[in-house]
Amino acid sequence: MVKTKVSYPEVCQQRWMEIDKKSEMSEEQALAVFEGYRIRRIYDGEKERWFFSVVDIIAALVQQPDHQTARNYWKVLKNRLKKEGSQTVTFCNRLKMVAEDGKMRFTDVADPETLLRIIQSVPSPAPVSGG
Repeated sequence: MVKTKVSYPEVCQQRWMEIDKKSEMSEEQALAVFEGYRIRRIYDGEKERWFFSVVDIIAALVQQPDHQTARNYWKVLKNRLKKEGSQTVTFCNRLKMVAEDGKMRFTDVADPETLLRIIQSVPSPAPVSGG
């Protein structure tokens, strides 16, 4: 029996389709799409704010389809920001969201204002030279 490797976006898409079919996804949880990347998010009705998965945002920014590589990128960036004394990381919370394996796991989340600060810390990709 040969197993084929399924990428994170495919697994995530399958999981969200299953959730949608079962009507388990509420108004408080939704999936956003940015340039083909799925961004997990959750709505806090008490604070009236959306919180987005930082790793998913990082993956979209650095155009990294591999979830583990995006997690490592965020880990390094988070440590760098902490060493620099940035308060941005302090404003990140950890909430449970559906992970690539379909289980609920803690992940760093941030509101839009905090995400803007994080995004400013991510270096722009190198321009592609034309031949």
